Amino acid sequence: MSTASTTVSETPALRRSLGLPYAVLFGLAYMVPLTVFTTYGIVSTITSGHLALAYIITLTAMLVTALSYARMVKALPVAGSAYTYTQRSFGPNLGFLVGWSLLLDYLFLPMINFMIIGLYLNAAIPALPAWLIIVAAIVIVTAMNVLGIKVAAGFNSMLVGIQVVFIVVFVIMSVVTLTAQDASIDPLAPFANEEFQFAALIAGAAVLCLSFLGFDAVSTLSEETKDPTRTIPRAILICTFSAGLIFIFLSWLGHLVFPDWTAYSSVDTAATDVMARAGGAFLVAFFTAAFISGGAASATASHVSVTRILYTMGRDGAMPGRIFAVLHPKFRTPYLAALAVGAVSLLALVLPLELAAAMISFGALIAFTFVNLSVIKYHAVDRGRRHGGDLIRFVVLPAIGVTLCLWLWTSLSPDAFMVGLGWVGVGLVWLLVITRGLRRPAPTMDLQEVEDSVVPSS
Repeated sequence: MSTASTTVSETPALRRSLGLPYAVLFGLAYMVPLTVFTTYGIVSTITSGHLALAYIITLTAMLVTALSYARMVKALPVAGSAYTYTQRSFGPNLGFLVGWSLLLDYLFLPMINFMIIGLYLNAAIPALPAWLIIVAAIVIVTAMNVLGIKVAAGFNSMLVGIQVVFIVVFVIMSVVTLTAQDASIDPLAPFANEEFQFAALIAGAAVLCLSFLGFDAVSTLSEETKDPTRTIPRAILICTFSAGLIFIFLSWLGHLVFPDWTAYSSVDTAATDVMARAGGAFLVAFFTAAFISGGAASATASHVSVTRILYTMGRDGAMPGRIFAVLHPKFRTPYLAALAVGAVSLLALVLPLELAAAMISFGALIAFTFVNLSVIKYHAVDRGRRHGGDLIRFVVLPAIGVTLCLWLWTSLSPDAFMVGLGWVGVGLVWLLVITRGLRRPAPTMDLQEVEDSVVPSS
């Protein structure tokens, strides 16, 4: 008994310090409430002004996958996300390849956010070179990750707060603008008009899947959250549903303010047309500031998530443990993994934005697909839970999730497949190295040992 106690006290472990509010804020920061305006003009044009309706379809698809994440978190409340779930359900080799694919999503999302911060700040303040802004942002976010999850979470709370303030101002100014208009307003126009085309609506909904990338990031905080089997599933569903409602509402209101989707000055920057119509130059400037803060929040959250995944893979030997499984003696954070993520993020200085985005889509959809498959394998196949209500929960709904993810895969560009398959190929080579040509399985972590080694919050 005393030996076990000593082992637990001396084993470095992540610290449980997060509650439901921080976990929800973390997820919302990762998804960025204002991301609705990133593809606003593109999808409005594809769907002939039915952006809000397209978001409803996408939200429905994402909620199915979010339910699968929630069910796997309850079964396996440890860090690692889709990597851990696939590893436990289908074995360590496939788990490793899914984890490797997931790194595309996590490694390049903070990089894209650093690019956005540099581009928008440079446009607002040309005297500041974009490369300097990018480097400064990487240094600040990496430092917060090293200092601890509470620091990063508190920083995200502030940045999400800025976006909330902007949304409130945007809503107020939009209502004032709409009230001052002489022409009658049709509140149902964003959902149904004479130019409705179902095929175009589905195509737009597929693009909007990118707005929800990252709700799974909450699952990577399982070992740093109080009562994870209860808190993390609730946080995942709350984040997904809340973000979806925000996206639907903002796209609906934006369409009412600027209903002519054929009159954008540019589909890529259509949001500025909406802001100018709703509140003039003031709202355009406020939007730019809030959008940059959203990018900073997402960069912080995604940086933390990929660090935790690298920590998990390093801890069980799937990645070099002397680098990725090392915790800082004071802050109890995987600081070498954090520094490695910061170093990779420097590719934002040279990598094209389009290529980075293609990598993210490929990795995320692989993760979503295998989480849904893991629910079927772990619960229905391995534990026989496929009768009555369990048939719906553990077979039908995740099967729908798999189908939707495969359908979304068909919307990926050839470049995404080429780069994504190349990345998977590199992962397969590394798998062959660590398994000595598949003569032994990839390392697996002892889930009970992980749970015992976690230091509870005081």
